[in-house]
Amino acid sequence: MRRMTPVSVALLLGFYCNTGMATVPNPTVIGPIPATAAPGDPSHAYPFFSTTVDLAAYDYVEEEFFLQGTANRYNTPPLATGSIIDSGHPYRTRVIVRRPSPDDFNGTVVMEWQNVTLNHDLDAGWLESRDHLIRRGYAWVGVSAQHAGIDSPVTGLKAWSPNRYRTLDVTQGGTILNDALSFDIFSQAAQAVRTPQGIDPMGGMAVERVIAFGTSQSAAALVLYHNSIHPLAGVFDAFVASKLGGPLRTDLKVKVFKLLTETDLVVFRQAEASRRQPDSDHFRRWEVAGTSHSDFHGDQERAPLLARDLGPSPPPVCDLPPFSRIPFYFVEDAALDHLVSWVKDNIPPPSAPDIEVSSLGPPVVIARDSFGNALGGIRLSQHAVPTATNTGVNSGSGSCNQDGSYQPFDAATLAELYPNHGTYVSQVTHRTHDNLRNGFIVLEDATATVQEAAQSDIGKR
Repeated sequence: MRRMTPVSVALLLGFYCNTGMATVPNPTVIGPIPATAAPGDPSHAYPFFSTTVDLAAYDYVEEEFFLQGTANRYNTPPLATGSIIDSGHPYRTRVIVRRPSPDDFNGTVVMEWQNVTLNHDLDAGWLESRDHLIRRGYAWVGVSAQHAGIDSPVTGLKAWSPNRYRTLDVTQGGTILNDALSFDIFSQAAQAVRTPQGIDPMGGMAVERVIAFGTSQSAAALVLYHNSIHPLAGVFDAFVASKLGGPLRTDLKVKVFKLLTETDLVVFRQAEASRRQPDSDHFRRWEVAGTSHSDFHGDQERAPLLARDLGPSPPPVCDLPPFSRIPFYFVEDAALDHLVSWVKDNIPPPSAPDIEVSSLGPPVVIARDSFGNALGGIRLSQHAVPTATNTGVNSGSGSCNQDGSYQPFDAATLAELYPNHGTYVSQVTHRTHDNLRNGFIVLEDATATVQEAAQSDIGKR
């Protein structure tokens, strides 16, 4: 073994100090916490929202761990590096780990900041892209960083299963309720899988990179983390802000993907279309035409978990039929693979065209064709070869403004567009091939798209 000189030691220490990795302490890892009942058992003696996938069939495992340590609170000025307010605040939370066998592990951990918009933990990214995560050998880790997911009545972890989760606390006994500890919790969870001390949540597998992932509310939290905390911590190799996020600093070199639906461009208080940032050597923004913030795929994936663990929820009552059918997750799958290649091999992802807008308003108005479908953006075949009007906008009660809309074409319109089945399948195949060549979808999703078109009744009489 080559002996390290004082200069090389100093350089190494300087590297870790600059990245911040050395400043993030390792939490104490407890577990895995055993599941003593099958998912769905009234005792709730199993991990909340335990996956419905038969992971064993893919040589994956699901394990839950508790993390405990002490966290700082931070000042987080807009688009600037944060500073520590005070330190030493104790916490205990949980992480849920889904990982492949060591032989199948691709070296990448996707660490998701659990979404708590509905006052319970939701692993939105896993639900959207779980098939792709499994087939590529990613490990996925969900972090319960915010108190709403733990403390909310009925739906929070402690109310849902007091026996399992009663010791969790990210509020220092109810004295810190603004999620101020969430940043260090997330950093320390990453440190626990990067450089484990004691119990290793990754089961001894060598972790090469950790990608921070957040959807919607969690994407907004992740952007704040990127802007203010990442320069101090440096424990993530890349970030994915999916379906919202806000402005990102341009002076940091860590790779970032922002993925946006139509809804994100127009609906929310700060519409993303009015604050677009250009691509750079460390940033990509992809906008997917026809997609909605909450969509049909996500609803189908959430429904069995909600029914099992919290009871079924009534369908939304919107002015238009809800939930776009355009598979946003296809683009998310491709973005993850591109991000790994970008970090690992410095191969930049392709840039994508913006969805066209006719007015930045407010309100923002998307330019549409004669069917009401958006122009521009990444145009999956389900949108570019339409059989319905799919949008990211709707109205009505509850979350209808996020659910988008789906209005299938009538038989006469379909017959005019696609006089025979071969015409339809050919158009889908050509558009899908273009998207695959351009890097906006992966081969497996492309194959599934063409097969679905071939098995459809479109163009048949």
